[in-house]
Amino acid sequence: MIKRARLIYNPTSGREEIKKRLPDILQRLERGGIETSCHATSGEGDATIAASEAADRGFDMIIAAGGDGTLYEVINGLAEKDVRPPIGILPLGTTNDFARALGIPKHWEYACDLIIQQYSRPIDLGRANQRYFINIAGGGSLTELTYEVPSKLKTMIGQLAYYMKGLEKMTRLRPTELRIRAKEIGEIHEEIMLFLICNSNSVGGFEKLAPEASLDDGLFDVVVLKRCNLGEFIRLASLALRGEHLNDPHVVHFRTSELVVTTPDYVQLNLDGEYGGTLPCTFTALPSHLNIFVDEAGNSTYK
Repeated sequence: MIKRARLIYNPTSGREEIKKRLPDILQRLERGGIETSCHATSGEGDATIAASEAADRGFDMIIAAGGDGTLYEVINGLAEKDVRPPIGILPLGTTNDFARALGIPKHWEYACDLIIQQYSRPIDLGRANQRYFINIAGGGSLTELTYEVPSKLKTMIGQLAYYMKGLEKMTRLRPTELRIRAKEIGEIHEEIMLFLICNSNSVGGFEKLAPEASLDDGLFDVVVLKRCNLGEFIRLASLALRGEHLNDPHVVHFRTSELVVTTPDYVQLNLDGEYGGTLPCTFTALPSHLNIFVDEAGNSTYK
């Protein structure tokens, strides 16, 4: 049976590869029995509106082509719908953390084939006040760098743009007073450098930041970095690359389905790499809220 898909793509994502590949992508999907129409995003929030309209128009599936930011907007357009079409992902952005976590191939042909096969997996979603995230929520000065990097710079030099911004911000690291009340955990009151609420194990290029995080257990993996100096921060970052940071005394790690984070300071939120408002915020896990196309076994094939 022919299926109808709405492909929502960011024409400036990554190094604008989607614009070069779009005819081939459409042809491959069409040959696989998926009749596909397109929507090119034109600005912030446009993919959210397009995804909402596609769900209302009864499309069988929605395909997000771009990076984590495009996917973030798409899931925000679907999260509150009564009927939520499954999502296919073409990871053609500068950062593709969620695709990496789920094992979706980076190469467009293989990613198209996953969509054509139509094996889907229910995954959890996170709610942050009135917004939604699929991979990561966080706060603290370093978490701001993803939405501070200009899109033109990301298009020109890709992932290097994030490293450049990170080096700039590291010299200005400062602690923030934070109070966390977590369901079944209790209260934490600390001066922190950053906090991360993880739905998967792949965050900011670190594949072992929350090494045992699961996309379908109904729980967040929360990682809090306490106050430390720059040297200690760099040491912990090297441990995090190997997944050996969780037992360090500067790190607090726990799992919960709901937490409330407050602060007397001004703290911006990062949701899937995008600006997500400011604290205070209530974070709630929504079990099995969306379906994503994966391979038949659900194993990692990202390459």
